[in-house]
Amino acid sequence: MLTSTSNRDAQWLASFTQSSDHFSSLTPEINKVVIGNKETIHYILLAILCKGHVLLEGVPGVAKTTIIKAITSALGLHFKRIQFTPDLLPSDLIGTLIYNQKTLEFETKKGPIFANLILADEINRAPAKVQSALLEAMQEQQVTIGNNSFPLDEPFLVFATQNPNEQEGTYRLPEAQIDRFFCKLIITYPTLAEEKQVLCRANTPVQVQAIVSKQDVLAAQKFVQEVYMDDKIADYIVAIVCATRAPQDFDMPQLKDFISYGASPRATIALGQAARAEAFLQKRHFVTPDDVKKVTYPILRHRITTTYQAQAQNISAENIIATLLATIKTP
Repeated sequence: MLTSTSNRDAQWLASFTQSSDHFSSLTPEINKVVIGNKETIHYILLAILCKGHVLLEGVPGVAKTTIIKAITSALGLHFKRIQFTPDLLPSDLIGTLIYNQKTLEFETKKGPIFANLILADEINRAPAKVQSALLEAMQEQQVTIGNNSFPLDEPFLVFATQNPNEQEGTYRLPEAQIDRFFCKLIITYPTLAEEKQVLCRANTPVQVQAIVSKQDVLAAQKFVQEVYMDDKIADYIVAIVCATRAPQDFDMPQLKDFISYGASPRATIALGQAARAEAFLQKRHFVTPDDVKKVTYPILRHRITTTYQAQAQNISAENIIATLLATIKTP
């Protein structure tokens, strides 16, 4: 009996490692097109493993769209790009009912959201009605057209890009929608060396090959869910998230006046999933405190709303997260 159990464990571990190796092979394929942005690519892969949506923020021209297109090409899944504009309508996103004069019946015309991977380009340039139409799809993985609801295929992931709110023609995303993004990544300007590489490659087209199939993605997602998490790690995650709501309870009274709203329970779930995915990519079948610390910034930075006092003192969500990680005892 013990031998049989040991054999099953060995087979599972071998399959686990093979799946991790195969999924990790996406990175060098993506790097054929994308220069730099190693952390961004890493966190996007984490989100894919956790079935999470990604919000990328940066000024125009820093390769936000290029990164997403390269990743979707390497994944080999059904991909649709939607350019969000001020005149976009909800029906342009999810579809609508069209009257057929021959059959005298209404027919459903599905929109571009019926795909595995959606690139919502410049999402904060569309009005609130379009943002609301996206909420059901992101949370429930279904859309409603007329009186009928249509399930979306798995995996279903939204990769959204946005310009900083100070940019001309942008709208502020609703807090309810922001919270549904698994992580928020900040894209900055490249370094001098990276920008020189961009210049040298500008006229050299590179084709990204699809090296991971839909079945590979689903299998990897299942392995991530099976990564072991000790109770002490779970307590550590809960403490980090709860400290964003009541920092005075965790010996950080100085943060109370800087936080307007803390992270929701959805952040707790996301932080646990991301830590498991980090362990998976490191070919470990258990979570460590370092895994949690590495994924805390992208998971929490968009879920902590700072006060006017914090903004006046130039204290950001990142500064608050740094204080949390430095103060809360590591298990």
